[in-house]
Parts: sequence; C-alpha cells; structure tokens
Amino acid sequence: MTQIRAIVWAQWRTLYHFYPHRGVAWSAVVGLIWYGLWTAAAFAFLRVFSNPNDVPIIRVALPGGLLLMFLYWQVVPLMLVTTGSSLDLRKLRAYPIPDNQLFSIEVLLRVTAGIEMVLLLIGITIGAMLNPALTKWSLLASVVYVAFNLIIAVGLRDMLGRLLARKRIRELVFFFLVLAAALPQLLLARQGMVSPQLRLLMARDAWRGWPWTATANLVTGTRVLSSLAVLSAWTLGALVFSRWQFSRTLAFDADAANARDSKAGRSSWWIEWFYRLPSTVLRDPLGALIEKEFRFLVRSPRFRLVFLMGFTFGLVIWLPMVFVPRGPLGGFFVRNYLTVVCVYSLMLMSEVCFWNAFGFDRSAAQFYFLAPVSFKRVMAGKNLTALFFLLLEIAMVSTVCVLLRMPLDARRFAEAYSVAGVVIIFLFSAGNLLSVRQARGVNPANSFRTGAAGRLQAMLFAIYPVTFAPIMLAYLARYAFGSQTALFVVLGIDAIGGLIVYRVALDSAVRNAERTREAMITALSAGDGPITD
Repeated sequence: MTQIRAIVWAQWRTLYHFYPHRGVAWSAVVGLIWYGLWTAAAFAFLRVFSNPNDVPIIRVALPGGLLLMFLYWQVVPLMLVTTGSSLDLRKLRAYPIPDNQLFSIEVLLRVTAGIEMVLLLIGITIGAMLNPALTKWSLLASVVYVAFNLIIAVGLRDMLGRLLARKRIRELVFFFLVLAAALPQLLLARQGMVSPQLRLLMARDAWRGWPWTATANLVTGTRVLSSLAVLSAWTLGALVFSRWQFSRTLAFDADAANARDSKAGRSSWWIEWFYRLPSTVLRDPLGALIEKEFRFLVRSPRFRLVFLMGFTFGLVIWLPMVFVPRGPLGGFFVRNYLTVVCVYSLMLMSEVCFWNAFGFDRSAAQFYFLAPVSFKRVMAGKNLTALFFLLLEIAMVSTVCVLLRMPLDARRFAEAYSVAGVVIIFLFSAGNLLSVRQARGVNPANSFRTGAAGRLQAMLFAIYPVTFAPIMLAYLARYAFGSQTALFVVLGIDAIGGLIVYRVALDSAVRNAERTREAMITALSAGDGPITD
C-alpha cells in the first residue's frame, strides 16, 4: 500500500503543478454535465428495476443490456484509440514495486474507461435490491461483473498496445479491428440476419455460458449456482489472461521492437520525392516548414492511425444507415452519405490537425520563436500541411465510396466537398486559437489518444455548434427554396465569411503566441506523471 500511495501522491503533485490555476472550473462543468446525464440514466434504471411489474421486461432485456455494457467498456475505447488512464511503466521500472501491486493499480485505473457503465450498474443493482421479485444475489453479480470487465480490459489493452507499438503490423492490426467492428454493423443492417444472429448473444434464452447471461441469471434468480460458477470461471480466466499480458508488457521494449537495420531505414525514392514536394512547389521558408511537417506526420504512429480511421472506421460506422433507407433519417443518410462520412472524418482528425497543432513539436516548438521566421508563417505552414492531408482523406473516402458503388453523382461530390471546405475553414479558425491557448505536449509514438483537457472539452461544446451552424443554414435554405442552387449559394457566402473569420483568428493567435510564449513552451514541455491519460 505504501507504493500505491506514493504513485497516487506523485500523480497528484504532477497534476497540481501542471494545472495550477486553469482548467479546474471547465473540467467541473464538463464532468457535471456528462456524468449528470449518466447519473440520470442510472436513476431511470433504478426506477425500472425496483418495479415488480417490470420483471418480465427485465428478464428479456437484461442479458442484451449487459452485453452492450461489456462492448462499451471494452470495444468502444479500443476503436476510438483511447483507453483512459494507465500506468506509465517506463517511469516505474526503476522503483522496487511488486508486479502484483502494479497490476492491481492498472486494474483499478480501468474504471476510467467505463465510469458511465459503473454508474448504470449501480442503478441496476440498487433497483434490483429494492425489488422483492428479484434475487438478493444482484449485489454479488454486479461486483463480479465489474471485476470481470476491469480485469479483461487490462489484458486487451496491453495486448493491443504491444501490437500497435510494432511498425510492421500496426496498420494490419488496425484494419483487423475495423473489420471486426464492421461485422456487427452489417449484421444489424442486413434484413433477415438481425434476429437469429443477435439472439445467440442477447436474448434471454442465449447460451448460459456467456458472462452477461450468467450475470443476468444471478440478478433474476435463474440457475443461481451454475450462473455463479460460469461468471467466476470467466473472471478467473480473465485474470490469468490479463496477468500474462501485463507480465509481457512489463518485459516489452518498444524501442527494440521498432529497431531496424540501416538498409530498412532507407526511404524509397518516391517517399523522398513526396517529402521534397512542398519545397519544389513553394518557396522557403514556407516550403521547408511544410516539408518538415510532412516528414514528421507521416512517421508518426498516432497520426497514421487517425488518418486510417478517417476513411475506414468513418465509412463503417455510418454504413448501416445506407442499408436501412426507410424513414426520413435513413433517407437523409442515403442521399448525403458521402457528405456525412467526410465531415465525420474531419472530426476524427481534429485532434491532430486542428486543436493542438504544436502538440507533436512539444519542447521543440521554442525553435519557432528563435528562428528568423514570422510565427504567422509557421502557423500558415501547419494549416497548409493539415489541409493537404484533410483533402487527401476526403479523396480516400470518395474513392472507397466509388469502389463500394454508392449512389453518387457530380452534384453529391460537389456538395460533399463544399460542405467539408466550409467546415475546414471554421475549424482552422478555432483550432489556431486553441493551439496557442490550450497547447499541450503529445507523444507521437503513442498510438492511443490522450484525453483532452477539461477546458478544451468544454470549449468544444460551443465550437462544434458554431462551426456547423453555417452548414445547417445552407441546408435550411435548400429546404426553404427547394433548390440545390440555394445550398451552394449559402455555402459560398459561408466560405467568404469563414475566410474573414480565419484571417482575424490567425492574427489573434499570432499575437497571443507572442505574448504568452513562455507559458506555451512550458505547457508543451511538461511531462506526465506516473499515470498517463
């Protein structure tokens, strides 16, 4: 326990000195709104599970609900490349801390990836305990089910983390995850396959060997002893698996895994040509700045993974809407599928292209203030680099849509690119300001995405509605006038207004950077504590 208290104390001191006077109020506001909504949902579950008249519905829906909780806790964080807080084992190897204690802390930290599910389970458990028609095994069932999710999350995270740390198989692993995510999407979308496929996992008469089915049986008092044995066996198996993966992670050397000989390190001629392209098209120093960004981003595992997510995961997640065209919402996605996926891809890439443009530079950003180049040109170079990759991302999305034979024509292409262009302008305007005022260092070698600061999260609540307001105005104009021309006219006006806003925001960001350069460099240079986000 002494080592655990020391780790927690070191983490607290790190956060206290890193955020001395900012971010606390915004974090509190965001946390209150977000977790307040989940607490309200938990209270709603409490009301349902405490009502004896709802027991038939509970028996039918509880196994599927627990499965969805499992997927939210395990699969969703991995697909979003963010898994909550975890130990930075490289900073703790030098200290005499037993591996079992490190593993215990890692298990507890998995709560940060599923606090919402813990709240829901608390509501379900309290409601079941108050319901005379349900068993008193509910508390034990919920505790063991939470322990199972926490333990298995450690093993999955460690296994995926080691795979994503290897250069040669990182992208292959990611594509496998995307295909795994596409399978249930397609099962949900295709008619005739929903009922028999999902019945094997979610219905009340599903296989009793699933952990969520066993937990539901314990809550409802069905086959108590056998269900308890099944859930305990799953938890024990998860413990063995996760402890094995954690031990392998302790002995894993990411630098050695990525080491390669000099021949393998030589760039191909076409890669070198790609790197040199900005310098041949644009004059220095702008060309040199963009070339530097090209070289760095292409080699960054975090950037490559987010870029791949844009034209793969973005296509997969909205695909069921195309297969289910009934209703006004389904019809909208069929007509505007390319536009929706393009905008969604821009949002996926926002962390690496908009909100924290100097994050990958970290302490090296001080060079921008020492070099005989205006800071405005530096920011323009970063914006042009991001614009190139964003357009390339949209082109990749369009190519995949064409290969999938989506219903596309020249009008839909023009609409998608016009909407994406307006969104990019406004996101650049806000991103330049946030990149200076909310600068923070990001490890480009870490494939998992770190959580944004509380203030930034709160600002995004306001930025995204403002950003998409001009787009909504254009679609309202098309609806009001019944003409596609009205949409393009309003989008053109939006683009002109966006360019004016971009110019003003860029000048403001440059002035702010010159005035607060010391604070900006300090924030970019600051390191994490023993627990990383």
